[in-house]
Amino acid sequence: MRTTIRDIAEYCGVSEGTVDRAINNRFGISEKTKKRIMDAARELNYVPNYTGRSLATGSTKTIGIICFDL
Repeated sequence: MRTTIRDIAEYCGVSEGTVDRAINNRFGISEKTKKRIMDAARELNYVPNYTGRSLATGSTKTIGIICFDL
């Protein structure tokens, strides 16, 4: 099972929003808390879900190529 932001939040005793701020390098979080969350993310082997992120942002950052004759 994959580690989620919710898992990290429960592990660190903070909200999911705080974990989101730390992971996405946003303001509104102390450096001490950010370091604790990032250490926990590494320890729990957190990997961002790029499919979910692309659904939330509406952008996949991929390029498609169509070749008619090879």
